[in-house]
Amino acid sequence: MFLFEPIPWYSWAAFLGVLVALIILNEISRRSMWAGIACFVVLPLILTFTVWPKTTSAEGSSVGTWFHWAKVYSSLAGCVGFMAIRYIKGAADKKWVLMFPPAILAINIAEAVVRDFQCFSFNGMVDGIMITGGVWNIMNGVAGILNIIAICGWAGIFISNDKFKDMLWPDMLWFWIVAYDLWNFAYVYNCVGDHAFYAGGALLLSCTIPAFFMRKGAWLQHRAHTLGFWMMFVMCFPSFVDTSMFAVKASNNPQALWWVSAIALASNVALVVYQFRRIAQAKLHPLKDELYQHLPAYQKVAASR
Repeated sequence: MFLFEPIPWYSWAAFLGVLVALIILNEISRRSMWAGIACFVVLPLILTFTVWPKTTSAEGSSVGTWFHWAKVYSSLAGCVGFMAIRYIKGAADKKWVLMFPPAILAINIAEAVVRDFQCFSFNGMVDGIMITGGVWNIMNGVAGILNIIAICGWAGIFISNDKFKDMLWPDMLWFWIVAYDLWNFAYVYNCVGDHAFYAGGALLLSCTIPAFFMRKGAWLQHRAHTLGFWMMFVMCFPSFVDTSMFAVKASNNPQALWWVSAIALASNVALVVYQFRRIAQAKLHPLKDELYQHLPAYQKVAASR
């Protein structure tokens, strides 16, 4: 196959299982403050001192790098921070508080951009993962930077007026989400290729599907929850994506690496061009104004304000 080595039926079944499990866990954790605390505060504290020191220090472990530690805690920080915004009365009314969601999102993207640039010089087994470095790492790193630039409309974040109290971001629309997904898949494929079938496929779908069909406007909340669950799982069971019967290895085909990064870069260039054109035409301030109030997709989310 072009992107991966041949994928058996039971790996596709595992893919579907991961996807469904992440969507269900996201639904459970977002519907109750106490469920969120149990999932994103109590459970990680237990795992930090019991399981993760063993799995990350094991010989040949693929989750012992600085990136995996940074990613698990930054994703959990997002989950806890978003819960604070959702459940502390009046928090979402303060503009300085609303700077947290775009900040933690930008930090998470920047972590991956740094890793992409770092992997440019790698060729061979690195921290238990086969990496084929090349110009595609630079291309996708630039795509990630553009994706950060295109984060907009954070001042319009609000909490839904229902029992779920979801954190909704009307300006974070489908075209940004698609550009992010293409960039993130390329990042995982470039830097953690043997994890890309699940972490670049099932994981991204597990937050994109709810954002498109279940709770629109809450993509960042969905992303934080599903990423937090996935990182905790893979830190506990790295063999699932490394050596188990369900593991799917990347092809390490330079053409595949180049194409996924080229598509990610092109999509994010198009995103930034569209955004800058909108800013210029409507004479908007990119750091203060919501940019897409004229679009029906924005209006549908904002209607629940």
